[in-house]
Formats: sequence, C-alpha cells, structure tokens
Amino acid sequence: MDKLKGNMGQIKEKLKLLPDNPGVYIMLDKDGVVIYVGKARVLKNRVRQYFHGSQKSSKVSAMVENIDDFYYIITKTEIDALALENNLIKKYKPKYNILLKDDKTYPYIKVHTKEEFPHISITRKIKKDGKYFGPFMGGVRCKEVLDILSSVYNVRLCQTVIGEKAKKPCLDYHLKRCLAPCAKLCDKAEYQERVKKAISFLDGNYEEAEELLREKMFVFAQNEEFELAMEYREKLNMLSKLKLKRITAINRALNADIIALKTNHLYSAVNVLVTRSGIMQGGNSFALEDASLSDADALTAFIIQYYSSHELPDEIITEEYCEKELLEKFFRDAYSKKTEIIFAKQGVKAQLFEMAQKNATEYLTKSLDKIKHKDDMTKNACERLKNLLSLSRYPKRMECYDISNISGVDKVGSMVVFIDGEADKTSYRRFKIKTVEGANDYASHQEMMRRRLAKLNSEEERFPKPDLIVIDGGKGQLSAIKEVFDEYKITDIDLISLAEREEEIFTLFSAESIKLDKRDYALKTLQRIRDEAHRFAITYFRNLHSKRNLASVLQEIDGVGKKKQIALMEKFGTIDKIMDASIEELCQVDGIGESLAEKIKTHFKENI
Repeated sequence: MDKLKGNMGQIKEKLKLLPDNPGVYIMLDKDGVVIYVGKARVLKNRVRQYFHGSQKSSKVSAMVENIDDFYYIITKTEIDALALENNLIKKYKPKYNILLKDDKTYPYIKVHTKEEFPHISITRKIKKDGKYFGPFMGGVRCKEVLDILSSVYNVRLCQTVIGEKAKKPCLDYHLKRCLAPCAKLCDKAEYQERVKKAISFLDGNYEEAEELLREKMFVFAQNEEFELAMEYREKLNMLSKLKLKRITAINRALNADIIALKTNHLYSAVNVLVTRSGIMQGGNSFALEDASLSDADALTAFIIQYYSSHELPDEIITEEYCEKELLEKFFRDAYSKKTEIIFAKQGVKAQLFEMAQKNATEYLTKSLDKIKHKDDMTKNACERLKNLLSLSRYPKRMECYDISNISGVDKVGSMVVFIDGEADKTSYRRFKIKTVEGANDYASHQEMMRRRLAKLNSEEERFPKPDLIVIDGGKGQLSAIKEVFDEYKITDIDLISLAEREEEIFTLFSAESIKLDKRDYALKTLQRIRDEAHRFAITYFRNLHSKRNLASVLQEIDGVGKKKQIALMEKFGTIDKIMDASIEELCQVDGIGESLAEKIKTHFKENI
C-alpha cells in the first residue's frame, strides 16, 4: 500500500506516482476522513479522471473540491479490487459512496436439507446450509405457506433435534400436521419423499397441493365441520394468490432478478423485480446518491451491496452498460454461484426489464422531494452545524450522552451515535454509573466520558473517534466534560451541549449561548440525537429500576430465596409480569412448585 500525502496544490505531482495496476483508491478530506472509495482496472487512468478531462456532475465536482489526500491499495486482479472496495465501503461508510440505507430484507423459506429429517423454517439471512425459496413479498405471508406445507405434506416445522431415543409426539402429530420422525413414527425414506414434494411445491408446482386441500375442505364440509372447512378454504385462497403471480409467458425454470437504474445525474433510483420459478414475487425500489463517474459504477456498486444480503438468482437482467464479465466472475469467486448477467433485447424478459425501468423512473420522480428533505435533515444539516457552530470538521460521527436516575438511585448513562445525521443503533452503548454517590449529574457525566475516552486507543474498531460530542445539558455539564477532555489531552474532537428548556447550544468558544430558529434543520438534528440519548437512557434506567424493585418485593415472600428470585427475574423480567403470571406459568420456573406458586400469587393479591 502506498500512501500519498499533501494537499490539493500537490495533486498534480501525486498523480504521477500512480501505477498501472488494478486496485482500490481511497479519497480523504482535510481532516483525514474517508469520503470516497473506488475500484479501478488501471489506477493511473481512473484516478486521473477525477482531476482532468470532461465536464463532471455536480456531485463529483463537490467531492473533488473536498479531496485533500488519497492513497491506493494495489490488488492482484480487478475482482480482488471489487471485493476490497465493498469491504472498505462497509467499514468507512464514505460520504460520497452509494449506501443502501433503505434496503429491506424480505423473508425466505428455508429447507434444512443437511439434516437427516429436514425441518422447514422462515429466515431473513442467506447461508450455504440449506435450500432457500423466496424472497416472499407482495402480500404472501411465509407463515401461511408453512401452514400449507404442514397440512398437506406433514413436514416438521419445529427445530427438535432428532436422535436415537424416541420422543413423545407433539400436538402437530395428533393434528396430522407432522409425521413425528422425532418419535420414530416414520422412516427416513417416507419422510424424505414428503420433503421432496414440499420442495416441488415451493418450486411453484401447486397442482397436487391444491387438489389435496380441496378434497380435505369437501370432507370437512360433508362432516359439518364447517370451521375446519373454512380454514382449508382460506388456504386455497392463499394458494390462488401464489398462482396469480405466475407469468404465463415465462419458463417455469426462470429464477431472475430484473434491475434497472434511472438517474438525473444528481440522484438515482434503482428498481429490482424478483422472479422465481416463473413467478413474480414482487419488487422494491431504492434511492441512491451517485457520486460515481458513470452509471456503470453506480449500478455495479448497487449490485454488489444488494447481494451481500440477498440470495443470488440464476440470472440478472439489467442495463447494457453493466460490467457483465467482472460481476459474473465476482459471484463465482465470492459466492460459488454461476449467475448470468443478461441484456434482454426482445421477448418477455425485455418486457420485464421495461417494467423495471418504468418503476425506477416513477420512483425517482416521486421520491425527489423526499430525498431532498432527507438530505436537509441529515448531511446538509451536519454541514450547516459545522458552519454555524464553527466546528473544526464536518461532524460525520456525532455522539450524544445523557444521564438518568431518580434521587441518585440506579444511575445510568447512554451514548447514541449518528452517522451523517442518521442514527446508527448498532453503535449505541449503555453505562452503569459505578463510582458516583448520590444524584451528582456532573460527576456521572464525567465518569461516563472517562470510560468512553479510554476506549479511543484500545478499541478503535468498536469505538472509533467521534467528530463531535453532544452533551444533554447546559453550561455546567459542558464545563464538567471539558475537564475530562483536558485530562485526556483531547484537542481533535469538537464538544457542545444542548440545554432543553430554551434549546440553547453552548460551545467552548463563547460565554454566550447560540440559539437557532426552531425550524432550522441543524437544530432539529441536535434535538433528534439529544432526544434519542434521553430515550435510550430512560429505557435502561427503567429496566434496572424495575429489576431492583422486583428483587426487594420477592425477598418478602417466604420460600423465595436468592436462586428463585434470580430464576423469576430471568423468566419474567418485571414485577408486573410476575403479578400477571398464572400458577401454571410460575410453575415453569426452576424450583417453584404448585404450593409455592400459590403462595406467590396470594402474596401479590394481599400486598400489592
């Protein structure tokens, strides 16, 4: 890896050092923040395009103006560069890269084929450990499909581990919804035949299931078991929904995603239509902000990110400018899947692609105002905060801290994180205040901040350095945290506080507070992160406080010792849930029999 240092005035010299190899280039702003990651077949040619040549889009121009440095990583092949680019985008979440924040993960039905007696389940994660069907969208519920599979083919839906020792058959066996292989009531060959038929059904062969469901409905109706007959009629109605999704002109073997991209050179929209076994499962649209040099880059980036969380089809029908050979090889190397990229010119596939194009165009047109509003509330608001508060850098990563307690009891703190003005809930952290006596808000804030700043060097990946720290409070809280900053010699993180009553913003550079218009998106962004920190702290406090009160109440019940208290707390969590529990539910707790369960119920009845 070669690192190139300097500023925009030296870019011309830096470009001379670029090699002819494939690789990944990383663009940095003046604060060293990664703002763009790209891949190149020839690094020298690709990177030079940003600074020389033809007219660029406003997004690209804005990015280039912010480039202060860049470095590159040479890779063996362009495929390796594509994989590395994807990993670095996930790691750094660069400002100008495509990020699928509005992606939806639809459910799949999974047949656990590696088991001796496969069970069938619903999942949203794709792994290489079974056979998957889906995704299911457009009004078809996976639970209803599983209900048909158990009713018609009697395959098991439970996760029971089947061993040599026979178990007692459950209710599903008696309802004729399972062959009970766990109870040794069927052999492997018989069960495997049922699984084979269930797989055929999931592949789109509905005729046998429809016939069996109709027969059962008539039998129940003749026997005047009308409720059961109605249930089977509902199953037939659901099956009709599946049949209506079949496109008669398409080969039943077609498993394809149709992907179209439309752009106005500032924003882009992508529509994905999903077809499995000749059945149109549905579709989804995505809004993209495209700073790439070409539509091909935008489309490639989208496809790579999309299939990191979705099942690859046999075919992808898409735009002619798609990097066909590169993507096909990437899928083979990364997923061991032979997926063909197709440019449809005529026939039903071309008609499907035209449909996707129309959906993408409509989504782009209707979503522009929404996209612009989202920009104002997120990235544009962050840029405005930088200017209004004279911050030293763009606040890409903002962290906000809050304390919650009642009279100094169960003191807790919260840290919430916003990236580019949007909540990053996977980075939230909770703190239980350990060293502070009583309700000392300043000292509690200081303890929490010391513990946070201690993580800067030891756990960089889990706790990366923030650009801006926001404290829920006024001038006093800000001064308390400034003392901790001085202890740790922190000079490269901006610090402000937000006082709730008048929504005053306090900084380290002025004795006077800053008041923004209540309609200002910059203020609304600070309010959102402050309110989220408060919500997160309150939730944690209530959980702790509830458990503490629960323990004190349980101590009053004769026969409920420490072990039983812990068991009850682990089972129910709150005093309200224990009070509402039936004697049967209480008896499910280890160590609690019927007599003690009755004693617990009586105690609550007489004392609460």
